[in-house]
Amino acid sequence: MDFSFLVSGILSITWQQAVMYVVGAVLIYLAIEKGFEPSLLMPMGFGAILVNLPLSGVINQTSEALGETAGIIEWLFEIGIEASEAMPILLFIGIGAMIDFGPLLSNPKLFLCGAAAQAGIFLTIIIAVVLGFDLKDAASIGIIGAADGPTSILVSQTLGSNYIGAIAVAAYSYMALVPIIQPFAIKLVTTKKERAMRMPYKPQGVTRRMRILFPIVVSVIAGLVAPSSVALVGFLMFGNLIRECGVLESLSKTAQNDLANLITLLLGITIAASMKADQFVQPATIMIMCLGLVAFVLDSMVGVIFVKILNIFTPHNKINPMVGAAGISAFPMSSRVIEKLGQEADPQNHLLMHAAAANVSGQIASVVAGGVVLQFFANMG
Repeated sequence: MDFSFLVSGILSITWQQAVMYVVGAVLIYLAIEKGFEPSLLMPMGFGAILVNLPLSGVINQTSEALGETAGIIEWLFEIGIEASEAMPILLFIGIGAMIDFGPLLSNPKLFLCGAAAQAGIFLTIIIAVVLGFDLKDAASIGIIGAADGPTSILVSQTLGSNYIGAIAVAAYSYMALVPIIQPFAIKLVTTKKERAMRMPYKPQGVTRRMRILFPIVVSVIAGLVAPSSVALVGFLMFGNLIRECGVLESLSKTAQNDLANLITLLLGITIAASMKADQFVQPATIMIMCLGLVAFVLDSMVGVIFVKILNIFTPHNKINPMVGAAGISAFPMSSRVIEKLGQEADPQNHLLMHAAAANVSGQIASVVAGGVVLQFFANMG
């Protein structure tokens, strides 16, 4: 029996493709063994292996005998991400249905934490430009700091970045590593005494009417301020409206579970189409991973520093500075980190509800920031 075709296939593997097999294996390991964003990193890792097999049938191929044949992963990428950004946008319906804005509506002051914690995005854009990335790539890299994978994918795709795969991997990897990254960043800018600051939780009544009006009002305001954010904010708020309206309970549960899980699974394996070896294995990928980490650290640090400044002007209603770091979009991981750090400093210190309020404000702020980035950079070279 002639096995020359097998030998030929093995010999045609490039060293860059071999590197991608390792990258794929690492992502699968992190997903399964460490539990880091398994619903995304596992299909992303497996997809990275599939698209880098020689003459892989999951991406478009051209041959003399058959002409051009369509690969399923590349087709999904072209239809679900490249043509309309449908997958990341539809995922926001599920995310919105999961979020309870009640704690935030009880303490609207914490809206400011979500806004402040997006500063890392814009600071990282500046750093990326200084390092030589063009404006659209720099903007796409900076949005990693949104701590929101779907937003990172949508912005990088819409702006036509050359590094969509690396940005997606960085965004989701660092989201999974929030419990490791944030404590380091927070401790750099806080003392134990500050981390031990107690905040009594006195929830104010949030009426059903307020919960229903909130997603509508936010969508309208965001659309007027940053029209490019309408798809992001609108679908997030639509999901929340399904949750809060009280007459679509079965659809709310479907959006939170079946829809979100299915879209997440497909998004993970589909984004692998942008992880082809010739595009991914390059020095810029390492720089993007480093800049993504910088963005996450800056988000957390700026959030903390902002609250410290805010406390100077509101001495009778102080916020624990760590709550400012929860203003990133990584929900609910970031709020859990704040609760844990607070209890390490003082076992009787419970900050979870305050941190959760800042965390959900970060969900809104991150998609608005994504819209602002799109609005500002879409027509720039």
